[in-house]
Amino acid sequence: MKNRIYIKDLKDHVGKEVTIAGWVDVRRDQGKMVFFDMRDMTGKAQAIVIPNRKEVMEVAKEIRPEWVLKIIGIVNKRPDKNVKAGILNGEVELEVTNIEILNKSETLPFDITNDTSGINEETRLAYRYLDLRSERMQKNIRMRSEFVKKVREFLFSKMFTEIETPLLTESTPEGSRDFVVPSRLNPGNFYALPQSPQQYKQLLMTGGFEKYFQIARALRDEDLRADRGFEHTQVDVEMSFVEMEDVMNLIEEMMTTVVESMGFTIKQKPFPRITHKESIEKYGADKFDMRTEEEKKNKNILAYAWVVNFPFFEKIDNGKWTFTHNPFSMPIPEHVEWLIKGENIKNILTTQYDLVCNGYESGGGSIRAHKPEILKATYKVMGYSEKEIEDRIGHMLKAFTYGVPPHGGIGLGVERNLMNFTGESYLREVVAFPMTRGGKTAVMNAPKPLEEKQLKELGIKLVK
Repeated sequence: MKNRIYIKDLKDHVGKEVTIAGWVDVRRDQGKMVFFDMRDMTGKAQAIVIPNRKEVMEVAKEIRPEWVLKIIGIVNKRPDKNVKAGILNGEVELEVTNIEILNKSETLPFDITNDTSGINEETRLAYRYLDLRSERMQKNIRMRSEFVKKVREFLFSKMFTEIETPLLTESTPEGSRDFVVPSRLNPGNFYALPQSPQQYKQLLMTGGFEKYFQIARALRDEDLRADRGFEHTQVDVEMSFVEMEDVMNLIEEMMTTVVESMGFTIKQKPFPRITHKESIEKYGADKFDMRTEEEKKNKNILAYAWVVNFPFFEKIDNGKWTFTHNPFSMPIPEHVEWLIKGENIKNILTTQYDLVCNGYESGGGSIRAHKPEILKATYKVMGYSEKEIEDRIGHMLKAFTYGVPPHGGIGLGVERNLMNFTGESYLREVVAFPMTRGGKTAVMNAPKPLEEKQLKELGIKLVK
């Protein structure tokens, strides 16, 4: 829009005629004069229509909240008494000389001028595009963008390369359930959406990139809860020629740099380190909140800590062993021989490190197995046959025969971190278009049945 300025910059144009555009936030008709607050992505400003502008007044009498307007007006300083008394918000106001209605709005299904968190979830998500206009949601989503931007800047400053990995990949039965995608070109076969970029980022280390990251989408078909959804975003990091301390120190520096630049206070630096065993004994869980009751009232305090020395394996219902973190982790150096020999399984500790903050797991990672015999030994402990191991990870075992450097990394949950920054209790409050608790998409109608033609193309028959 030609010559448009943002509302935040109005104070720099006192005495001049300017053009702004945005939404009508609040309208007040006082008979002889009409006042309304205009809102754009940078803030709000009061516009005033005075009686001697009759044509403008006719239009002003018509407008309603949430209409989209282009306004031309003269920027005036407000009287000091009004500013000091809090009668009017801001230092300047716009004396309107022209109004162009760009679009009208029907009455909204709910009030967005106040906190919308108490409104019925299904209603909010059905009209998510309106919910996003509210001040709290604008703040949360913009803070999310700021966090990701600052993380990117930090990692680029440390010589990391941002690389995207595939969204269509192979289904693996470990971990959570996969979301699967049928292949039209290969009837009866399926892709899976990635639960994480785990294998690809290790293959990038094999490819010699040494320092990789991406803002990665991860999808897991697991039960929904307040802090977990079907899909999430993670800051995914992997580094070559590193040990645990190298990864933890880098991430600690990154989080300190980023969150302090965003105005937060870190309770304790360097971040305390506690073993998994100590964590369970002291807090009854491997994630905990170290803030005092008084500190919990201050949303700006972040209490970070590292949890280390996790058990590598745990028993499941059928009596077999499974991994506690992921099967690609490396045992701590003194337990590698136990793993290779398949001895003392319950006592094997892994090089896993979790970053916890204010009661949430903010991130988790490990040093990875980079030798085929170590990865193979992990799968043997879990009861896989030679053929099953080849079917599951044969490509990784082969890659590891071609000079793979020692490497490790971490995934930091963007949503979990934003919940800490904002003080929100629900993941949906820091996601633009989340799902309902029943797994329904916001605004759009999914999941829903496919047309018969689509099923036929995919070679799929539904059993009712």
